[in-house]
Amino acid sequence: MNVSLAVSLASLSAKEREAVLSDLTEADLADLEYDWQFWGRPNQLAPVGDWLTWLVLAGRGFGKTRCGSEWVRSIACGATPLSRGTHGRIAIVAETAADARDVLVEGDSGILSVHPADFRPLYEPSKRRLTWPNGAVATLYNAVEPDQLRGPQHDAAFCDELAKWRYARETWDQLQFGLRLGNAPKQVITTTPRPIPVLKEILNSPSTVVTKGSTFENADNLAPSFLTQVVAKYEGTRLGRQELNAEILDDLPGALWTRDAIDKNRVRDFPDLQRVVVAVDPSGTKGQSDDGDEIGIVVAGKGVDGRAYVLADRTCKLSPDGWGRRSVDAYHGRWSRTPDKVKADRVVAERNFGGAMVEHVIKTIDPTIPYKEVTASRGKVARAEPVAALYEQGRVSHVGSMPELEDQMCLIAPEGYVGEGSPDRADALVWALTELMLDGTTFTLANI
Repeated sequence: MNVSLAVSLASLSAKEREAVLSDLTEADLADLEYDWQFWGRPNQLAPVGDWLTWLVLAGRGFGKTRCGSEWVRSIACGATPLSRGTHGRIAIVAETAADARDVLVEGDSGILSVHPADFRPLYEPSKRRLTWPNGAVATLYNAVEPDQLRGPQHDAAFCDELAKWRYARETWDQLQFGLRLGNAPKQVITTTPRPIPVLKEILNSPSTVVTKGSTFENADNLAPSFLTQVVAKYEGTRLGRQELNAEILDDLPGALWTRDAIDKNRVRDFPDLQRVVVAVDPSGTKGQSDDGDEIGIVVAGKGVDGRAYVLADRTCKLSPDGWGRRSVDAYHGRWSRTPDKVKADRVVAERNFGGAMVEHVIKTIDPTIPYKEVTASRGKVARAEPVAALYEQGRVSHVGSMPELEDQMCLIAPEGYVGEGSPDRADALVWALTELMLDGTTFTLANI
């Protein structure tokens, strides 16, 4: 179906559209099924003009992944399956390798799903590669391994959920070095915002065209339960403004932590470690079906240089057996590619609220794990203040990015936590760093 007919159909009323569709041939109807100019909302269509980066900054459920997949199809394919598109060496970059495969390629809105059969690329998972009938090739990368992008060249790129990338800066920089083929390289970023420095830089670049959108624009295609439960719960909150309305929110005035302070000391690697601990912040909930908070699980180590390194955020919302096994796996370093380097010395958990349960759950799974109960003699803010001071002194580094943990940290103010629910991740972080850097003692700022 030609573009003009698709556009004219979109402008008709439902009754007029039904009358026109009834007169279309089967071939026209088949074409219409894959006509993004017809199905896409105006702010889901690629902008015209000379741009390097199209940044789709939108809320959850907006249809961001579909935007990126359809854009990839539009540049890789020509008018017929064997005719050339405008770009032929494409990088597909996701947060993790699993996301690249399960969401961007094989997902409901993934690249394979938006292609008619004759145009559909061949997917070779072992090679991380998509190959179109016309010879265009897309290679899959992930932001956990930014060095994958060191060397390869591309003329286009599709980046999904950049604000969540573990090594956002490094991955983005390596991608830019390789985006050097052809006369007009282009890249699309589809992400829910977080106020990380690299995203702010992209947003403010003169070569970037920005499309903004909210969750509510795609309400007709979202489950009613999502709208009634998730949207109703978070609409109007700070988290909702970010995740639903796609607002980039600056740091909370007076917060104990700022993103700039965290980012300033962020590293990709760490030295040999003197000690490693796993801190567990129990929620008291029954598991993943409960409406309560998550179980905070944070891994941190003290280097031979005397500095602290936050290694991993393994927080989850699972049954006691589920989070217990996740904690045990964290203790044994199974989350890492180098488990021997990050195997922990002990697990610590707060006694006041569920500590006895934590010990029972963990010891049931692995009775050999050294365990320590810690006691909260002060409130959350008082416990967090001396740990925040360590950050101000430049004595703590995050190894890569941990967006959910850092979001919670930056919402802890002197008057308390201003986010939704409980700062389970941040609480676990405070217990871990207190154990490593403050001799396990809860101090106030006056003690430092």
